[in-house]
Amino acid sequence: MHKPIRRAGVIGAGVMGQGIAAHFANAGVEVILLDIVPPNLTEAQKSDKKARDSWAAGGLEKAQKSRPAAFFHARNAKLVSVGNTEDDLGKLETCDLVIEAIIEKMEAKQALFEKLEKICKPGTIVASNTSGLQIVDMLKGRSEAFKKSFLVMHFFNPVRYMKLLELVCGPDTDPAVYARVKWFGEDQLGKGIVVGKDTPNFVGNRIGVHAMLSTIHLMLEEGLAPEDVDAITGSPMAHPKSASFRTADLVGLDTFAHVAQNCWDSLPNDEERAVFQVPAYIKGMIEKKYLGDKTRGGFYKKVKGGEDAGVFTLDPKTLEYRPKGGDEGIKAATKKISKIEDPRARVKALVADQGKAGAFAWKVLSRGLAYSARRIGEIADDVTAVDEAMKWGYNWELGPFEVWDALGFAETYDRMVKDGVKLPASVEKMRASGATGFYKDDGSVYDLGKGAYVKRDVDPRITTLPALRKGGAPVLKNDGAEAWDLGDGVLGITFKSKANSIDPDVISLIGQAVDKAETDFSAMVIANEGEHFCVGANLFLVVMAAASNEWEQIRTMVKGYQAATQKLKYSRVPVVAAPYGMTLGGGLELCLPCASVQAAAETYAGLVEVGVGLIPGGGGNLNLLWRALESIPEGMQVDTLNVVTQIFKNIALAKIATSAEEGKANGYFRFTDGVSFDRARQLTEAKARALGLAASGYHPPVARKYVLPGDSGIATLSMMVDTLVAGGYATEHDAVIARRLASVLCGGRGGASREQSEQDVLDLEAEVFVSLCGEPKSQARMQYMLQNNKPLRN
Repeated sequence: MHKPIRRAGVIGAGVMGQGIAAHFANAGVEVILLDIVPPNLTEAQKSDKKARDSWAAGGLEKAQKSRPAAFFHARNAKLVSVGNTEDDLGKLETCDLVIEAIIEKMEAKQALFEKLEKICKPGTIVASNTSGLQIVDMLKGRSEAFKKSFLVMHFFNPVRYMKLLELVCGPDTDPAVYARVKWFGEDQLGKGIVVGKDTPNFVGNRIGVHAMLSTIHLMLEEGLAPEDVDAITGSPMAHPKSASFRTADLVGLDTFAHVAQNCWDSLPNDEERAVFQVPAYIKGMIEKKYLGDKTRGGFYKKVKGGEDAGVFTLDPKTLEYRPKGGDEGIKAATKKISKIEDPRARVKALVADQGKAGAFAWKVLSRGLAYSARRIGEIADDVTAVDEAMKWGYNWELGPFEVWDALGFAETYDRMVKDGVKLPASVEKMRASGATGFYKDDGSVYDLGKGAYVKRDVDPRITTLPALRKGGAPVLKNDGAEAWDLGDGVLGITFKSKANSIDPDVISLIGQAVDKAETDFSAMVIANEGEHFCVGANLFLVVMAAASNEWEQIRTMVKGYQAATQKLKYSRVPVVAAPYGMTLGGGLELCLPCASVQAAAETYAGLVEVGVGLIPGGGGNLNLLWRALESIPEGMQVDTLNVVTQIFKNIALAKIATSAEEGKANGYFRFTDGVSFDRARQLTEAKARALGLAASGYHPPVARKYVLPGDSGIATLSMMVDTLVAGGYATEHDAVIARRLASVLCGGRGGASREQSEQDVLDLEAEVFVSLCGEPKSQARMQYMLQNNKPLRN
């Protein structure tokens, strides 16, 4: 174990400093955020502490307002205090870690480190977020003790969302300091650590900028359009959908050009230095302030409203915007390839394409693979570091060497040799040895430095469902879901339905799995694979039944899911849900009754059924309401209408929590539920949570009744709805749905407030759900969602 980081200083309140401070606070670290005293203050302002701190305060304010959000919850910002580097450097004396994210100028960093050496107590770790300056140069004149406690911590933007944290040690960095920071990055921040060498732009940006500029130069040589390139280098190449040019617009062309220029300036001996030369037309764009999204126009520009509405592309030859177009043959080929689910098969199909797309992709990939191979030993010691840097820092689905394996190591090598692509001697040796790829199924990886396969050093907490499963077949199975033995007495349910949606097969297997777990296992975990945990019920089935007036079929499905969620709630063994990504509608209803939840930090949860003209129908109203009421001590006189009103707002407004912590604040998860900062460890942590409950004498809850507001509550909520309609904030059909939701949450019509059982509320929920399925405007909302994947406001 390592001593935790409890208090940190962040110097520089720009984009990176803001993000670092916010994510430290997300991890419960107290932060002091400093920036310089703003220049050009008036004489009066120079003695005003608030004015002197305004740059740091402005950085914190931007972090609080940023979208996507930098903080897991707004309250986390309270852990960040602000100051300035003239008055407040002394406050850093109490910090365990100080990281700078100031301007990328050597003199400025050297001057700062000189000051910090006089202030920081012995043992304080000092780090730089530099993306290119070398440690030896930054630490000129510093003591041996300072050098021992120094290293580079290079975060990627946005800090909260990008998993990559590159750590670079100097020649004098104490191994214990590195180990502590690595632990802090992995365990407290949830980052994926890549160890780089002290070379310009380290690992991710060295490979990523080379790939981007190599692609742009090739585009200009081949005469392709930016749209053609993005069609090829996005999903078909196992890269993000934003591909090349859209990604550059998101990052900002000035930022991109700065990193590229740093490579050009700092790599005089790089055999492909010419690649890092920014093309003249991009320099022209920067001069014209076509910097991307930050200036509302870069490689692409979106025009809203009027006759000229649409997306326009900047023509590299004229530097004028034109309507978005592109080669139809490339469009057709890449659209078909993009539909292939497996990224390995996808990239292989792309290179195999016999048209322009395949030819361009091969040139880009072969150059990139060879360049990556030649960098091993220079920027990092192994291929795994490069692959993980590109996956965690650039959101590639496959790293360069994983792509090489997907294409076939030997045939790719032979084709590159035939094309005259320069490969390092280490890869030639690998080919001569008969190696079949960089990665083997037994977990070993080919070490280009040693010329042999070595066992990968993997955190044992990082696992996948296939790796956890015991036996050659599931314990239970149907078309919608499976239940596997996950070892140590834990049964695991996994959905197989499209987008992990709830359908009759899933509902059936949940009940069967609880029965099986109660007799043969100690605990149960609900864990899915895919991009999102569960986006709700299979809407298509509901639409089809409603169109055929099959009301009893809908009622049976609703009652079935209610029974399944109640069975989870009262299971004799603890059930732990492991949500991540989109956990909406029925997906959240699945979590609410569980004994506990181990949510990924990036879990976006909410009951959003009103968007399709319905209300929650799987016990969501009941369990969200009961969750809020269960914390009220017995005997306390509480007006439950206040509680009901907040639950009503969350459901009627389809409020989505933008993190697991915000989900707790909204009542979607308990404050005692677990949060996995690193999604790769979530399964291990969910299983441990389930076993911990089982080993500590778990008993299911006892059913309780609560007094709900009745008619008076319905009337109050209806007045609230009428106000929204009158103000134009809600439609008449929104009001229809909201009033029926109010009747469920208030315990139904028929008199004053009275005690209600769980079954009472479930019956009301089912009745309203079925009735709304019969509303033409609700049916229109459901159909629109299926066709357009966005809600209809009618």
